[in-house]
Amino acid sequence: MRLKLLVLIGCLVSAPPTFAQDPLADAPRKLSLAATREPVSAQCRRVENAGPSNLAPVVLRRTFNDDFNVHPLAHGRWVPHYAGGAMWPEAQYWGGSTSQLRRQTKPNGEQQIYVDPRYAGLAKKPLGLNPFRVRNGVLSIVASRTPPELKPVLFNNAYISGILTTQGWFSQKYGYFEIRAKVPVGTGVWPAFWMLADDGGWPPEIDVLEGRGQRPGDLVMTTHWRIPTTQKIESCGFDFQLADAALAFHNYGMLWAQDRIIYFIDRKPVSDIKVPIGFDDPMYMIVNLAMGSKWFGGVGVVDGESPEMVEFQIDRISAYQIDPFQPYKPPQPQGAQPIKASFEGESDAR
Repeated sequence: MRLKLLVLIGCLVSAPPTFAQDPLADAPRKLSLAATREPVSAQCRRVENAGPSNLAPVVLRRTFNDDFNVHPLAHGRWVPHYAGGAMWPEAQYWGGSTSQLRRQTKPNGEQQIYVDPRYAGLAKKPLGLNPFRVRNGVLSIVASRTPPELKPVLFNNAYISGILTTQGWFSQKYGYFEIRAKVPVGTGVWPAFWMLADDGGWPPEIDVLEGRGQRPGDLVMTTHWRIPTTQKIESCGFDFQLADAALAFHNYGMLWAQDRIIYFIDRKPVSDIKVPIGFDDPMYMIVNLAMGSKWFGGVGVVDGESPEMVEFQIDRISAYQIDPFQPYKPPQPQGAQPIKASFEGESDAR
C-alpha cells in the first residue's frame, strides 16, 4: 500500500453474501482452498465466476495465527512501526527527529503518525498513546484527531493511528495470508493489509486488502513489481464491491503459489496473476490504518468531514503454507517441467 504513486485498474463487482452463521470465523490448523488452475499471464484477470472445472484444491497448514485475545504488543509477534534495517539505531524507533520516518510515509500525503505507548515523538519521555484496543477477541486500530497540545511533538500530524508489522519476527515465501476484518469508511480513511519483502526492498508488494474510505464497500487487491531492464514500476489489480464490508466481518486473503498469486474474498477466488519477476524473498505482513492520501483514489485528504475517531476492526490474521505432501499442481504448458513442491516458512506459532 505504501510508496504508491501508482494508478490501479479499477472495476466494480458483486461479491459473495454474508452468512448468518459464518463458517469462516475460525482459523483451522489445516485449510483447503479452491484455487484457479487455468494458465495465467502477467496481466491480472478476474476469476470470481470460475466454475468447478477451472478450480483445483490446494491444501495448507497454518504457520501463523493471532486471534487478538490480548493486546497485540503483549507477545512480541508485532512491532508498531516500519523497520529501518540493521543500521537504524533502536532508540530512533521510539522518538527523536528522525523517528517520523518509521511511523508514516509522507510522500503518500498521509496525515497520521503511527504511535504506541512507548513512542515519545519529539518529547523527552513516552507519551503513553495507545491506538490499539482489544474487546471480545477483536482488535481495533483506532485513528483519532491529535490532541492540539501534542501536535508540536508529533510533527503536526492531524491524526494519531496505529500500524503492526511482523518484520523481524515472521516472514514466509509462498502460502496463504488472510485477515478477517471490517473495513472502515470516511473521508481520508485508508485501511490496509499488505505485504513487503523481508529484505527491505520495494517492490515487490502485495496489497491483500485496501479500503477507499470515501467509497463504502469498495475494496482493492493489487500486485506491484519492478521491470528490471527499465526499472519501471508495474501494478495490476481490481476493485471489488462488498456492500456490508464496513458492518460485517469478512475474510480477505491471498494465495502465493510458485506460478501465480490469487486473491480471495471469503475464501472464494476473485482474481489472479502470474507471479511477476522479483518475488524471490519471503514477505512479512503489515496491517495499518492511515489517514489521508494524495494519490490513492477514493481516500481523499483529511478535512472537516473526516471522522473524529475511526476504528479498523480485526478479528484475526492468519498465514498458511502449502502442504508439501499435497502440493498444488495447476496444469503445465505442453513440454513444461512439473512444478516441485515448495515448503518455505516459519514453524507453527500457536
